Amino acid sequence: MQKFFLYARKSTDVEDKQVLSIEAQLTELREYAKRENIEISAELVEKQSAKVPGRPIFNKLLDDIEKFGGSILAWHPDRLARNSVDGGRVIYLLDTGKLASLKFPTFWCDSTSQGKFMLNMAFGQSKYYVDSLSENTKRGLRQKVRNGDYPSQAPVGYINDSRTKSIVVDKKKSRVIRLAFERYVKGGQRLEDIANFLAKNGVSTRSEKRMSKSRATFILSNPFYIGLFKYGGERHEGKYEPIISKKLFDEAQEMLKLRGQPERKAKNEPQPFCGLISCASCGMMITGEHKFKRQKNGNVHEYTYYRCTKKRKDFVCKESAVREEEMDRQLSSLIQKVSLPKDWAEELSSLALQDYKNSAPSLTASVKEKETRLSVISQKLERLLNGYLDQVIDQDDYRLQKGKLLSSKKSLEEEMTSLSHKQNDWLEPFQNWLKVAQSLDKTASDSDLFAKKVCAKEIFGSNLLLGEKTVRACALNSDSFLADSLADSGRNSGETQWACLRHAHTSARSEPLSSVLVRERGLAPPRLTTHAPQACLATKLQHSRIYSTLSKKSTFVKWIFLIIILI
Repeated sequence: MQKFFLYARKSTDVEDKQVLSIEAQLTELREYAKRENIEISAELVEKQSAKVPGRPIFNKLLDDIEKFGGSILAWHPDRLARNSVDGGRVIYLLDTGKLASLKFPTFWCDSTSQGKFMLNMAFGQSKYYVDSLSENTKRGLRQKVRNGDYPSQAPVGYINDSRTKSIVVDKKKSRVIRLAFERYVKGGQRLEDIANFLAKNGVSTRSEKRMSKSRATFILSNPFYIGLFKYGGERHEGKYEPIISKKLFDEAQEMLKLRGQPERKAKNEPQPFCGLISCASCGMMITGEHKFKRQKNGNVHEYTYYRCTKKRKDFVCKESAVREEEMDRQLSSLIQKVSLPKDWAEELSSLALQDYKNSAPSLTASVKEKETRLSVISQKLERLLNGYLDQVIDQDDYRLQKGKLLSSKKSLEEEMTSLSHKQNDWLEPFQNWLKVAQSLDKTASDSDLFAKKVCAKEIFGSNLLLGEKTVRACALNSDSFLADSLADSGRNSGETQWACLRHAHTSARSEPLSSVLVRERGLAPPRLTTHAPQACLATKLQHSRIYSTLSKKSTFVKWIFLIIILI
């Protein structure tokens, strides 16, 4: 009785897929061997695809047959090979006589020329099946992409809904992702801090591992969260719900680019006020140092003081150092001076509520203009696709230009949504700002130095100077005030509000409160007109050519520029 190696295989090692495949093969093959009086010397089971060479159990089987000879019993030739390398090796062993026989319950094969021809045909059909299946799968994936469906596992913050075959927002984790973007954009946190924030709020990797710095970078740079996904080397527009706005995503990319410099190990631990103040004499940054003083009696005193880095080679800076306690006192005094008085806040809040109820600005023309621009972008996308299909442009240029157009389209759609549905949403952020502005006294009196640094950075920007052991803010000039504020707003849009408040305090020393707090036409964001009085900020904006930049900002930021009159 001839001895055979029984070989059974299924295409995946996942236990819940093709569960009955191996069991069914073994049962059928054992019954077939019993009927044909075939003696089975060993049963070999493998759970791996035969699409490509490299199956360890199958390779060992052929190696043993090549050395010692033998025969194989399998359910069908496609169980042995679905690629030309493995199929060719089986036929070669038949040619050399080392593989004595092949038996299949569903296929006839012997060692004759006709039998080997039929076996070769069966292997060819198996390979054709794999290739056509791959093509059909890729075609289906491409169609899903064209329909705006992401054809893979959704990133953290989203869930693959198996019932609807779509991607839906994970309400809990999406909120954490949004907060991570907002925290990073503010500029006060590192990538390590963002990773720790995600980990503390239950956001982990797919393998349930803690978020790393590189993973946090990937999340912050993933356009999936604004409704654009990458597939096949190019960007596509998804039909799922975005988690964050395009504006917030762009700000995160700017922050990643700004802070993406190689890390350098500092000689001293960074002190709270580092990176906040410049030297009044040479313009270099002020740095902090922590020192220890040991007395002869054994007492040890710790001191932290701030001094100019003195890195300017063409200037000898003679500014003296300042103790941290004195620096804290002076900064607290500056912050307190900018605090919004209670009567100012009450007056502004009352006028804002009144204007909110009465104002209904017409935005039809602006919406129509953006619709026209969207139509132009859609036409460009269509022409770009036609050019690519006609081989007028190459693939790299096509993908690059398509990504730019889709990004512009997403920005316009967000602007239209904001104009159409959120034209009066300036009230809530303004009321929140009033509360923060009134709480400056409390921040200044607290002992949290890092909180004071963040607060001072928002209020004064890069306008803090240290000279003759005194910290002071650059004096505001009424003619250059707006331009300076707009320049600062490139780093943080909140600085413009604080710059306006600083100027209001300066103006209040010589002007009536009513003219300092509000313009003649009210609080709601106005449309600029050349018929306004020269004292109106709107006219000053027109003459200084700043409104073209201002018009790109949110309604709230426009309003906060217009809230305080310059005389």
